[in-house]
Amino acid sequence: MSAQKADRRLRGQPARPRTPAAALPGGKGEISKPSCGSWFCASWCCGSGEMKLHCEVEVVSRHLPALGLRNRGKGVRAVLTLCQQTPKSQPRPQAGGERGGPHPAYLLISTLKDKRGTRYEANSSSLKGFLSAVKLAYRGCDIDAPLSNPIPVKTSEFEKFKTKMVITSKKDYPLSKNFPHSLEHLQTSYCGLVRVDLRMLCLKNLRKLDLSHNHIKKLPATIGDLIHLQELNLSDNHLESFSVALCQSTLKKSLRSLDLSKNKIKALPVQFCQLRELTDLKLDDNELIRFPFKIGQLTNLRFLSAARNKLPFLPSEFKNLFLEYLDLFGNTFEQPKVLPVIMLQTPLTLLESSARTILYNRIPYGSNIIPFHLCQDLDTAKTCVCGRYCLSCFIQGTTTMNLHSVAHTVVLVDNMGGTEAPVLSYFCSLGCYINSCDTLK
Repeated sequence: MSAQKADRRLRGQPARPRTPAAALPGGKGEISKPSCGSWFCASWCCGSGEMKLHCEVEVVSRHLPALGLRNRGKGVRAVLTLCQQTPKSQPRPQAGGERGGPHPAYLLISTLKDKRGTRYEANSSSLKGFLSAVKLAYRGCDIDAPLSNPIPVKTSEFEKFKTKMVITSKKDYPLSKNFPHSLEHLQTSYCGLVRVDLRMLCLKNLRKLDLSHNHIKKLPATIGDLIHLQELNLSDNHLESFSVALCQSTLKKSLRSLDLSKNKIKALPVQFCQLRELTDLKLDDNELIRFPFKIGQLTNLRFLSAARNKLPFLPSEFKNLFLEYLDLFGNTFEQPKVLPVIMLQTPLTLLESSARTILYNRIPYGSNIIPFHLCQDLDTAKTCVCGRYCLSCFIQGTTTMNLHSVAHTVVLVDNMGGTEAPVLSYFCSLGCYINSCDTLK
């Protein structure tokens, strides 16, 4: 593509032919020439001082639609450099072209595959220094600022564009060098980490974080600041809990997949069910003695694996799940009890009556309104089969449930080929219990 037939503009900005380049908010600019057969677009990442910009570049011919073709629609990581030609290296101008004065300059686009780069006539840039120098070059004036030499770009200059990094040994783990800020996928397995590296928490574009096969005992609450995090793998560590702070962080809106298998977790907080975007949850080989009793609120959950734990029963809201795959093999499920546990009180205490009213009418509450321990009581209230709530006044009964009623594919729960598991149910009154006695049988 000849320099004289290039129309250049910033991606996402409309072209304005025959208009000089202008700086835009955020360091963006645009360039265009009236005689255009193709154009390139760039999304600037950084740059100051040196006449280089790390950017995404796409070169597209505007003749493609006439030929029935389409452009790729995807930029290539590149380094955009403003270079100055020496008299020896100055090419002969093509027909209709301009030499750009005694010291002509040009833009050099270098990619990882083409480190020597492709030359284009320099018109403009987004950064102030770059823009000023290009304007002078475009007018044919001498440029006082030192320009870069047209030398091949080093491979290291492309490292900051990395979107994926996999580290699987201690010797490869960066101790003195920061992680590339553009990372979207980071895996640091078998590195002997005893805590989460705080440098990882600065990777704001991170979507997948794999910290499996380490020795991490506790998770910092600041993991919740990774607002784009969708997949978190913490398998084969030494975790004993999953904090409430993480459950109430921005992970509520972003987290899709969570792997906590092969840890030492005994229970998950009731707030865990606020991670309602979860579709995949792995809890195998822990020490779980119960699921969060509001697990039915995970309406997007499709894959659940909690094999080889110590679950004696399932919560009643487990019936509200709609799974594609379920694995509860190797748990210590108990046989349903014949007689229920009755903890009814007549009349209801003031605390019980107030709690039921607040929950049934969905009255907002918080530690700024009522004492914190009362908030905890409300958060852990049981749900009756009728849909009402009960705090400490209830009837508790167990029954069995065929797991195929909540999952399309079910791994056998034992070596005997069973697919049934005990379910713990609560009843807010004797009437609810009597109406459900057929189910309990």
